Amino acid sequence: MKNILFLDIDGVLNSNFWNDSHQREISDGTLIDEEKIELLACLVKKTNAKIILHSGWRTWFDSELKPLRMEAAKLVELLAKEDLHIDGFTPDLTTEEIRKTKKFSLVKAEEILLWLKSHNDVKGWVVLDDLDLHNIEIEQHQVKPDQTIGLTLADVEKAVKILLG
Repeated sequence: MKNILFLDIDGVLNSNFWNDSHQREISDGTLIDEEKIELLACLVKKTNAKIILHSGWRTWFDSELKPLRMEAAKLVELLAKEDLHIDGFTPDLTTEEIRKTKKFSLVKAEEILLWLKSHNDVKGWVVLDDLDLHNIEIEQHQVKPDQTIGLTLADVEKAVKILLG
């Protein structure tokens, strides 16, 4: 039995705090806040959770979790500094319309639940995502960082309680 951490990136490992002076880095995905990675590491180490990517960033990896883009390679590099790695990703149920309108929150809950249905060895799970995922079951397991700040110590503590009870 294992603990699972469903991880979104934007609004969790980066934030709107950087928008004014780093707009280009945010839009091309290269600005990940290393302090947020350290907080993530604290959560993973306390709970022994496996990281499952449920961010749009998952499309920047191949089926063997190898980065396809510079942004994904940077994320992998920063995670590795804290001895972390991505263990998998949720299925992609987005449509062309969802991608155009960037309304990913409409399918994220379904993607998570589908992943859980196909993995029966899950003990506990938590979702780190700044978006409302429109699902009561997910809501009970979600920690929703403020996208203007990103992941905080309080978010980590809440996630630990969800995973460890």
